[in-house]
Amino acid sequence: MFQRLYKKCLNLAGHKNSNFYLGLVSFIESSFFPIPPDVMIIPMVIAKKKEFIKIFLIASIFSVLGGILGYLIGYLFSDFAMYVIEFYNYEDKVKNLKLNMSEGSGFIAWLSILFLAGFTPLPYKAFTIASGLIAFNLPVFIIVSLISRSLRFFIVAYLSYRFGELFTEYMEKHGSKW
Repeated sequence: MFQRLYKKCLNLAGHKNSNFYLGLVSFIESSFFPIPPDVMIIPMVIAKKKEFIKIFLIASIFSVLGGILGYLIGYLFSDFAMYVIEFYNYEDKVKNLKLNMSEGSGFIAWLSILFLAGFTPLPYKAFTIASGLIAFNLPVFIIVSLISRSLRFFIVAYLSYRFGELFTEYMEKHGSKW
């Protein structure tokens, strides 16, 4: 299933409306979709080198907007949110975090974890939803998400711009690790 979704995202990267599809994939990946936007960013930047800044901005902005949706899912629909959290086997961690947040500790720890989730291959969607579940400070959530997602997508877009085909070959061989 993931391989089919991956191929579909690659095909969308070559579509005439690829910017729209990149925004869509970036948005839904932050709350429930399993394929990261990096899959589209790389071929789009290679095909449209002069637009790498625009491509990274689209991915960043829509990823943060999708993260806000994930936050709202966690905040407003806790039963559904816990289903997603359980899928990633994070239910105990979220319960402990909720306890720590209610006691006043845990804010800095969650801030750091959220940054890492936005920047690394951790399932960002689980952390956006968990942020809503624990009622983490929404403006801080948005700022941390914007910084971490922008940094990640800028690096991917810049490496694609700078190294193009070599980066594509590397991602095809080792992309699943990312």
